[in-house]
Amino acid sequence: MHPDWLLPDWPAPARVRAFMTTRAGGVSRPPWASMNPAAHVGDDPAAVAENRRILRAGLPAEPLWLEQVHGTCVAEAPAEAPPCADASLARGPGQVCAVLTADCLPVLFCDRAGRVVAAAHAGWRGLAAGVLEATVARMAVAPDAVLAWLGAAIGPAAFEVGDEVREAFVSRHPLAAVAFRPALPGTLDEAPRKWLADLYALARIRLAAIGVAAVYGGGLCTYADATRFYSYRRDGRTGRMASLVWLE
Repeated sequence: MHPDWLLPDWPAPARVRAFMTTRAGGVSRPPWASMNPAAHVGDDPAAVAENRRILRAGLPAEPLWLEQVHGTCVAEAPAEAPPCADASLARGPGQVCAVLTADCLPVLFCDRAGRVVAAAHAGWRGLAAGVLEATVARMAVAPDAVLAWLGAAIGPAAFEVGDEVREAFVSRHPLAAVAFRPALPGTLDEAPRKWLADLYALARIRLAAIGVAAVYGGGLCTYADATRFYSYRRDGRTGRMASLVWLE
């Protein structure tokens, strides 16, 4: 495992393994430099294949790569072809769940008994639509038995959104209002209104609403740390980090 890859700081059972890659440790050239495992962002296919080979060396099997569409579908490993989904889960040993992100929030899950793991891709659309709730529901364990880890995502000082994004969350969960602050204080009477959104807080609110209280991680900003993380909003043409979880 590369020394710069992130290990979740959570009290997961011993048979649960997980990590999130950074942009270090691969072979891709700028603007994808260097550990880009995403095949859909314009990178050289040979470089992506080599990055995946490097990544695969630390895994028990090839990850279940997804065709992510900012939705709420949850796939279950194993699967023969990349499913069109934004989350996946696994109940058997050696089946690797994976999501790709570059500002969106990756969320890894396991249960306290170490019988099921899951990974979810939570951009604001998927988060608002309920991808985390759908993932926990498919795990089919009591919410208070679920552990969640929030990986690196765009932070609350950088994620500027419009009124429609705020409304998508607040209309369903009024408490979500605390996760938004004016981007330009003193201009609230102007249109369009802009807000700074806290994806980490929004995820915690949504998880708490369904009874998942054991939530760890959060606080690493992809936009602010160009050395360690890709950021689509910062760079546009860029790579992706992978967040992975499996059972031994």
